[in-house]
Amino acid sequence: MANRDDIEAEEHATDRKDGPIRDEDGGDGGSAVKKPGLLERQPLIRYLLIAALIAGVVVAALWYADYRERGQYRQSTNNAYVRADFVTVAPKLGGYVERVLVSDNQPVRRGQLLTVLDSRDYRASVDQARAQVAVADAGIRTARSALDEQRAALVQSDAQVAAAKVAVDAAETEVRRYEPLARSGAESRERLAGLVLERDRALANLRAQRAASVAGKRALDTQGARIGQAVAQRETARAQLARASTDLGAVEIRSSIDGVVADKSVRVGQFVQPATKLMSIVPENQLYIEANFKETQVALMRVGQPVTIKVDALDGAELRGRIESFAPGTGAQFSVLPPENATGNFTKIVQRVPVRIGIEAGPEARKVLRPGLSVEVTVDTIGAKGSRKRIEDEAERMRRVGAQVSRQ
Repeated sequence: MANRDDIEAEEHATDRKDGPIRDEDGGDGGSAVKKPGLLERQPLIRYLLIAALIAGVVVAALWYADYRERGQYRQSTNNAYVRADFVTVAPKLGGYVERVLVSDNQPVRRGQLLTVLDSRDYRASVDQARAQVAVADAGIRTARSALDEQRAALVQSDAQVAAAKVAVDAAETEVRRYEPLARSGAESRERLAGLVLERDRALANLRAQRAASVAGKRALDTQGARIGQAVAQRETARAQLARASTDLGAVEIRSSIDGVVADKSVRVGQFVQPATKLMSIVPENQLYIEANFKETQVALMRVGQPVTIKVDALDGAELRGRIESFAPGTGAQFSVLPPENATGNFTKIVQRVPVRIGIEAGPEARKVLRPGLSVEVTVDTIGAKGSRKRIEDEAERMRRVGAQVSRQ
C-alpha cells in the first residue's frame, strides 16, 4: 500500500511540472487558453459589415443631399380623396312617375331621357292656354273693327261740321243783307227776325256737330286703348301658353351631363314633388382630387405645380396631376358649426386647407377611379422656393414705407 501511494504522488508531481492540470472534460484547471472570435475566424463577415456601414453612410449622405436639394420642397398628405361635381336629378314639377328609362350604374349621355311623369294635366293646361290666346286674338280683331267704324263715323261727323258751318255762313249773310233793308223799311222786321232765328239755329247746329266731332275723336283714342288692352291680354295668354308648354316639356326629365347613374331612388307609379331627388349623375371624365394639407404645408404651394398621386385602389400605382385651385378658407370655416375661437378655453389646432388637384389619367385608370377613393398626394413646390424670400422682402419694404409715413 505504501508503494502504491508513493507512485501516485510521483505521477501528480510529474503532471504539475509538465503543464497545467486538465479537468476530466478537457478544460483547464487553471488559466484557460483564449480562443479567436467569429470576426477573427471569418474575415469576410468583417469586410461585409464594414461595407454595409460605408453604404449606410453613403445612402444617408445622398438622402440628406436630396432632401436639401428637393426633398424639403415635397409636401405630402394622405388626407386626400377623389371627388366629382355630380348632378342631382330632380323634377321641376310634381306628378306620378310614368316611366323610368335607366338603371343603377348605367352610363348616360347629355340630353338622354331618364324619367317621364304623367303629362295629362299639363297637356290640358296647354290646351287651355291656347284657347285663351285664340280669345285674345278675337278680341283684338273686334276692337280693330270697332276702331275702323269709329274712324268712319268721325269722317261723317267732320262732314256734318263742315255742312253746319256753311249753313251758318249762309244765314249770317242773309241777316247782314236784310238788316239795312229792315232799318230803311224796305223789308219787314218780321222777315229779319226769321233770318236771325235761322242763323242762331245754324250756329247751334254747328256747335253740336263740333261737339260730336270732338266726342268721336275721343272715342277713337278710347278704342285705340282698347286695342292695346286686347293686345296685352293676348301677350298674357301667350306667356301662359309658353309656361304651360315648358311645364309639359318638363315631364320628360333628361340628363344635363355625360356620366353614370348613381343613387337612383325613383320608381314607376311613385308620386314625386318638385325638387325631389330622383338620382344622381356622376361625371366620369371630370374627376379631381381634394387634398387637405396642413396650414404649415401650403406656404410654397402655387397653382400649376406638379403633383404625384398614389391611389389605393390602383395598388399604389402613381398618377400625375397639377394643382388647380385653393379653397378660400380652411375646412373648419365652411363646416356646419364653424369654430368660435373667441369663446371658451382656446386650444390651437393646426388647420387644413382644401386644395383641388386635377388628375392626368388615361382611360384605363379612369375605369377604376371613383369619387370617394383614398389617395396619397405629393406636391413638388421647388418652383416657388424663392417665394419666402420675396415675402420677407415685401414685408421689409412695407415696414420702411410705414416708418417713412409715421415720420412725416
